[in-house]
Amino acid sequence: MASSAAMKSILSIQSHVAYGYVGNRAAVFPLQRLGFDAMAVNTVQFSNHTGYGAWTGDVLSAEHVAAIIDGIDQRGGLAGCDAVLSGYMGDAALGEAILDAVARVRRGNPGALYCCDPVMGDVGRGFFVRPGIREFMTERAVPAADVITPNQFELEALSGRTVGDLASALEATAAVRAQGPHHVLVTSLVREGAPPDTIELLLDSPQGAWIIATPLLPLNPPPNGAGDAVAALFLAKLLETGSPRDALEHAASAIWGVIDATRRAGTRELQLVGAQDQLVAPSRRFQADPLR
Repeated sequence: MASSAAMKSILSIQSHVAYGYVGNRAAVFPLQRLGFDAMAVNTVQFSNHTGYGAWTGDVLSAEHVAAIIDGIDQRGGLAGCDAVLSGYMGDAALGEAILDAVARVRRGNPGALYCCDPVMGDVGRGFFVRPGIREFMTERAVPAADVITPNQFELEALSGRTVGDLASALEATAAVRAQGPHHVLVTSLVREGAPPDTIELLLDSPQGAWIIATPLLPLNPPPNGAGDAVAALFLAKLLETGSPRDALEHAASAIWGVIDATRRAGTRELQLVGAQDQLVAPSRRFQADPLR
């Protein structure tokens, strides 16, 4: 865990729900539990995530988000920031506020990382974001990012390639890395030749490429927010250890422990609080296999 004497801070710009755990609700607590000072800027204020089919609340304006970031900057919060994490935006206009925050953070700390979860859609649902967000992710956010954490659907959209096996997955991650990001973490790989009844995470980075498999747990519907939590966990451990492989293994093991606790609780909402020890010291540690 990061020590309080050298506590690192992360600016997290994502959605917020009052009920459940997606967006900042799935990212901020894991970051704090791992010893990071997480500054949450919310892009929407919803009663619950949209997977329920009905919700109340509003998408917050780009001006509102920019004003919050201005206030943080006025307190010196951006100058000492170690990373920016962005996720679901709600509106494409918010993108400029996010990239402006990244630029300000990098001016104060040139080594700061930008981790972008390019939330656009998913298998079965297709694209579910508002017009303009897909273009913003492809043309602006992804090229500016150090780390991106797409699901398989988003990887295919960003790379323009269909992923069916490991070779095509690595071709797709290489194509996306060529656009700018150093680390591409695919959070839900389903491919030919995978071990049965597993879900895989694939990481392609300058230090190497790895794949890690965890048992597929029977949840219907599967909990929302797992990808948001994985992005936060991976970013935190990458900042802490500097090792992409260690960060991958920790993120995969921690989220599996949380999802297993969610299964045992019989709920569709991630048990991040009830299984919080899994975030720090997962009870079951999975190993990543090197691919190159």
